[in-house]
Amino acid sequence: MTKRDYCYLYLTCEDAAQASRIAKSLLGRRLVVCAKQVPVQAAYWWESKITHANEVLLVMESALDLFDRVEAAVAKLHSYDTFVLEAVPIAAVSTKAKAWMEENLDG
Repeated sequence: MTKRDYCYLYLTCEDAAQASRIAKSLLGRRLVVCAKQVPVQAAYWWESKITHANEVLLVMESALDLFDRVEAAVAKLHSYDTFVLEAVPIAAVSTKAKAWMEENLDG
């Protein structure tokens, strides 16, 4: 079996409803194994000014080789023209969690 690199994916969403739709779709396609929603207050540069918004952060567990497929799926579901999807590699994961991830991710 080929060694797989796992990651956390971070994605901010407009609201809980959008976050739930995206999570459900990605879970259904086995592109992520877990999705957690966290309400956040965001401040960011947009159209040459600082903008503030209440958003929902999706924290998801996946594999780096699935990033492009996740990004393509999110592009079809997300309301933002410029959404931010970030992957952060997981340096280590417990043995049973790793087996669970491998069993439940596509590929």
